[in-house]
Amino acid sequence: MKLPPDVHFDFAVLLTLLTILTGIGWLIDVLWLARKRRNLIGGKEKPGWLIDFSRSFFPVIVAVLVLRSFVAEPFRIPSGSMIPTLLVGDFILVNKFAYGLRDPVFHNEFLKGDRPKRGDIVVFRWPNDPSVDFIKRIVGLPGDRIAYRDKVLYINGEAQPQTADGVYTAPKLPGGTAYRLREDMPDHVHHIIVNPEEPARDFEMVVPEKEYFAMGDNRDGSFDSRGWGTVPEHNLVGRAFFVWMSWDGARMRPNFSRIGTSIR
Repeated sequence: MKLPPDVHFDFAVLLTLLTILTGIGWLIDVLWLARKRRNLIGGKEKPGWLIDFSRSFFPVIVAVLVLRSFVAEPFRIPSGSMIPTLLVGDFILVNKFAYGLRDPVFHNEFLKGDRPKRGDIVVFRWPNDPSVDFIKRIVGLPGDRIAYRDKVLYINGEAQPQTADGVYTAPKLPGGTAYRLREDMPDHVHHIIVNPEEPARDFEMVVPEKEYFAMGDNRDGSFDSRGWGTVPEHNLVGRAFFVWMSWDGARMRPNFSRIGTSIR
């Protein structure tokens, strides 16, 4: 039987398999072996290592699977596509029930939740390779006409106001600096950076039903829906909400100023 293209072996699948295997061992012990041991004189016979492992670790593995799959999952930010909101080295938590609960293997929604709102920072499985997780900001909802012209975002024909808010300095940027701007979308305000040394990447499309248009806050340094298309609802993983740890690679130490930061 051929598996769906978005099913791949990852930590969630490993946890699921371990839960099933240790659960079988735990159940065998509860229903049969434990009773057999109680009937022995003295009850001193010990279970085999496999049953003993299952008895000890089944509750732990179940707890980790439930928390990671249905409550919150940690992620690390590997690139600068979400600067200035998220930095390389940030470790974040993602709300796994914000957009409904999905099984950890086939990713089918079994408990309906909210849908993403404009401005949400979302982790999703990249449509071109579902084994890779991306994190971007949702700027377009199903049915929206999204345009990006001269580095200004348009939603249904309306330019989203941008207000200058200083500069952002980063050594790897051409020229070394980028403009920091406040972008006012309907019901959401956030910051973006725009690199004056990079050419504009004009784009326009209507977002299909049950899909979303995602962009990085680092508008000239993000590989996003402008390059590979929209995000299907089925690929949603969760909403980023908290920085629990941040590592400053240049100084080789934690960035304490970012720990505990809420994400919006």
